[in-house]
Amino acid sequence: MDVGVIGVGAMGRNHVRVYSEMKGVGNVYVYDPVSENAERSREFAAICKSLPELLGQVDAVSICVPTRYHFETAKKVIDAGINCLIEKPITLTVEEGVQLAKIIEGKELIVGVGHIERFNPIVAEMTKIAQRPDYVSIKRHNPTSSRITDASVVEDLMIHDIDIAFNVLFKGECDYKIFSAGSANVCEALAAFPGSVVSISASRLSSKKFRTFYVESEDFTAEGDFMTQEVYIYRKPGKYGVENERYMQENIIEKVLVNKVEPLKVELKTFLDCVKTKKSFPVTPQEALKNLQICEQIKQGLHIKKP
Repeated sequence: MDVGVIGVGAMGRNHVRVYSEMKGVGNVYVYDPVSENAERSREFAAICKSLPELLGQVDAVSICVPTRYHFETAKKVIDAGINCLIEKPITLTVEEGVQLAKIIEGKELIVGVGHIERFNPIVAEMTKIAQRPDYVSIKRHNPTSSRITDASVVEDLMIHDIDIAFNVLFKGECDYKIFSAGSANVCEALAAFPGSVVSISASRLSSKKFRTFYVESEDFTAEGDFMTQEVYIYRKPGKYGVENERYMQENIIEKVLVNKVEPLKVELKTFLDCVKTKKSFPVTPQEALKNLQICEQIKQGLHIKKP
């Protein structure tokens, strides 16, 4: 199968690298209107001078252009009859997302959206451990980056965890309320489901990078780390007491065996497998649109300075 990558900035180059290492991939083609970006991928891919040239060579593409170009690029790819994986978020606005969903509807194409954390192995492990937990806290804090210029912290970082909360942990549930506060670079959101509370925070101002996933249920607590791909379960204390005037408790701590992987490799392999078998990609355009709609709800509580 011949594949292409449209837009080879930082994320696009990772797609090129992974595709070039995958079994079953023939030629890799790239197109980027910024020629310097395309040249950086010459070692792994053939460079196309135009989008039509690339689309005439491939069976499937990754769309890794800046978010503001997602809609027009995806429309051209879909109109050309090419399967595609669109980097998150699906589009810049909900209105564009609704239009794109209508364009995709009825097409016999595989169109997925690259919410990469869905393919992080700790998500599956935490979901198995805590089915409908009482409390969830997901934190995703990064140092300032110049890579993202057209999205708030909600669409840039928080959207990963919105996807996990609303399309994995509480998939299909519509009875919830959302509260939020913050700015374009820092946000805290609270989603209240019947009997469960989900707290999600994201920041682009942190001096320390951390991405954690924490849940509590009646009998245990579990915590995972997206970066180290480690998961621990803490069972209820087996013993309470006072020793030398200090409070003491004994807990049972389990380390879960997690098969560590590079999520992007799993994501792209899954995409190409879906293209071959004609099965729907795990993150559908409808789910990605829902994520964007929830982003808009959360942004209503933020103080964002208008340009």
